[in-house]
Amino acid sequence: MASRGGPRAAGTDGSDFQHRERVASHYQMSVSLKSEIKKLIYTHVGIWLLLLAQMCVGHLKLLPHDQVAMPYQWEYPYLLSILPSLLGLLSFPRNNISYLVLSMISTGLFSMAPLIYGAMEMFPMAQQLYRHGKAYRFIFGFSAVSVMYLVVVVAAQVHGWQLYYSKKLLDSWFTSTQEKKKK
Repeated sequence: MASRGGPRAAGTDGSDFQHRERVASHYQMSVSLKSEIKKLIYTHVGIWLLLLAQMCVGHLKLLPHDQVAMPYQWEYPYLLSILPSLLGLLSFPRNNISYLVLSMISTGLFSMAPLIYGAMEMFPMAQQLYRHGKAYRFIFGFSAVSVMYLVVVVAAQVHGWQLYYSKKLLDSWFTSTQEKKKK
């Protein structure tokens, strides 16, 4: 190799170190998956804030009930869905596997379960709207059941992708842990 100011070793241009500067694929995957999960968490926080605002407006009677309906029963337990997202964010700085696993389990309990219950709770009203064209609850002139079904569909996709990426991230972290144990 070359010294600071001296000649280079014969047969090298100094670029033969490039192969050693690649980042291992599971580290690259970890960074990209963390980024995707953060985006999904921020989207979830937006949905959560909209539901919280609807609940506050409905309960505090800031607007008439013909503009913003009272919340459905599934919305109350869904407010706990912020906890899994916070656990997910807390797991990122030190690649904490236990926080990520807790986040995934609690996402199923506090996020997906209320959404499934909500879809079942609102089904009779959606059926009545579809068959008879009658809606009794409104959110700014739109049928509340239609708006809330849209929220349920979007939130279910957000949480589903969040679980999928969390599982892939967990696998990436296990790969990293296994390689460290081999050394």
